[in-house]
Amino acid sequence: MVLPRPEARGRANQGPHRILERRGSHRRVRRNGLRWLLAAFYALAGTMHLASPAPFLAIMPDWVPFPAAVVWWTGIAELLGAASLAQPWSLNLRKAGAIGLALYAICVFPANINHFAIDMAREDKGLGLAYHLPRMLAQPVFVWLALWVGGVTDWPWRRRS
Repeated sequence: MVLPRPEARGRANQGPHRILERRGSHRRVRRNGLRWLLAAFYALAGTMHLASPAPFLAIMPDWVPFPAAVVWWTGIAELLGAASLAQPWSLNLRKAGAIGLALYAICVFPANINHFAIDMAREDKGLGLAYHLPRMLAQPVFVWLALWVGGVTDWPWRRRS
């Protein structure tokens, strides 16, 4: 015997359909919370790039042209990306900002590698492996997180048909 959906039986708060709906809302709350957290992180990073560029200039690879301008523009990119993630009006703008931040995270990876190399070459090892290894491992996570919170991807939680 096939039972009708819970709503059809007059018990909208029971049954497996309601449980799935609640799980989806938890995921939405998590995604929105992480979206705001990531937006705040990039807003802070962008502000730091503009207000205090010296630490960022120190880790810039030598082959990057116009390092001061690159640091300034990366700050602007972070602020624009943060604003696009935080705004509630346009999903397309949010997706564009998420893609921009994901590309940004990929583009700054050489500076992170350079910072790692600079520190490891120092006698005191600078910030050390305890800082640099998690930072290196986190970079792909930041790429994915920007895309996920921006609504570009649902991986790995996408429903399979």
